[in-house]
Amino acid sequence: MTDSVVIKEVAARDGLQAQPKHLTLAQRQQLIEALAETGVPELEIGSFVSPKAVPQMAGTDVLAANLPSPDISYSALVPNMKGYEAAVGCGINTLAIALAATEEMNQNNIRMSLEQTFAMGEDLMESCKQ
Repeated sequence: MTDSVVIKEVAARDGLQAQPKHLTLAQRQQLIEALAETGVPELEIGSFVSPKAVPQMAGTDVLAANLPSPDISYSALVPNMKGYEAAVGCGINTLAIALAATEEMNQNNIRMSLEQTFAMGEDLMESCKQ
């Protein structure tokens, strides 16, 4: 057991990606700035996914280049190696991967089997070590 809890704010990704209304980059930037002002120690800014698959997350690279407050640990979701490379190229060094509990949810979420996702996760972790 640990004596501490870390709160990671994910509204700028998880809160927006399933919404039918798409925020502009300026609106997403304002959201991130407002969330940063709350003092949360960790903030997930978006995901590096194809804008065809998740149009709400288009431009996460632009957001990564304009992050407020260096005192916050910023992260992003990466569903594959291409997303990983984009995130690292933008200076994001804390990454999340998606792994659903069931085969069906994994297929619906990132269009990969559980086996493929585990293999991709291993590849990502190996890249992170290097």
